[in-house]
Amino acid sequence: MTELKRTPLYDAHVELGAKMVDFGGWEMPVQYSGIVKEHHAVRNAAGLFDVSHMGEFVIKGPDALKAIQYLLTADFSHQQVGQCMYAMMCYPSGGVVDDLIVYKTGDDEYMLVVNAGNIEKDWAWIQDHIKDFNVEVKDISDRTGEVALQGPKALEVLQQLTDVNLDGIKPYWFTRGDVAGKPCLISRTGYTGEDGFEVYCDAGDTRLIWDRILEAGKGIVEPAGLGARDSLRFEAKMPLYGHELDENITPLEALLGKFVALDKEEDFIGKAALLKQKQEGVPRKVRGLEMIGRGIARAGYPVKKDGQVIGHITSGMPAPTVGKNLGMALIKSEFAEIGTEVDVEIRGKDVKAVIIKPPFLQKGAK
Repeated sequence: MTELKRTPLYDAHVELGAKMVDFGGWEMPVQYSGIVKEHHAVRNAAGLFDVSHMGEFVIKGPDALKAIQYLLTADFSHQQVGQCMYAMMCYPSGGVVDDLIVYKTGDDEYMLVVNAGNIEKDWAWIQDHIKDFNVEVKDISDRTGEVALQGPKALEVLQQLTDVNLDGIKPYWFTRGDVAGKPCLISRTGYTGEDGFEVYCDAGDTRLIWDRILEAGKGIVEPAGLGARDSLRFEAKMPLYGHELDENITPLEALLGKFVALDKEEDFIGKAALLKQKQEGVPRKVRGLEMIGRGIARAGYPVKKDGQVIGHITSGMPAPTVGKNLGMALIKSEFAEIGTEVDVEIRGKDVKAVIIKPPFLQKGAK
């Protein structure tokens, strides 16, 4: 049996009484005080997440821009130093290797933040596909810690620990500065649909920063686990790799076409397949579902129309903020019109649902 990896905050989670689970080979907290309580804390005040399991790669050198233009779907030609951009890395088929965020950290330098379960696969893929570029690539995942402070009160709590003017950081931008006296990269990003910050630091400083944020936010900040992280991103219609995206689901099917620059001059891996799919028509689409009948739509459950299977649930759960049982599903495009009634097969029984437009969360989060 493979031993699970642990982040620098493992002891902190155990001390806080977290329920630990295997998440992509990492021993991570799924909840502390309870998923719904932690979910509401992030929506109404602030929650603190350990995201040190995420991977970080640095690409630098004279051909750094050319390399990421070839590897990734977005157009980085106008990205400025200090700006973050979301993109996908695709197979030649158009399916997705991973979705990630690119930080432009210098004129010829980028940091790619990748999903924890895909670190080894992504690293191998990048190594195989940058041989023709004059770049140096480093995997700095093991020496990098990361925490995410999310929610409407995130700024007021984090501001107590830094001289950086956090209000001056625009969404999807970052800066460098000390947090709790330790050098950090602070970005106004997150995975919850709320305003908030992600703080990257030396792995050895992660525990100090975690503890200091909880101290500064006493009575406001709840430590939050993977359960709340999932329900929060779900309400905000943020895709989860392995669910709304994978090697068999293209960005166009996942309705993430705005992050695919089919018109950029450079060729990128998967471009031909995605152009063809756009021209011929996307065969399937990710759609939101609201359960009409009693039951919870779970990932993998079949979606039907008049007894015919037309797709499957990619993510599904009760949505705490809106108080409904909702799902996201990948279904055949001809059945994907908003308002269409369908059935979700739950343990052998068909339960009524209706196609709705996500995101399910209708609030003005940044």
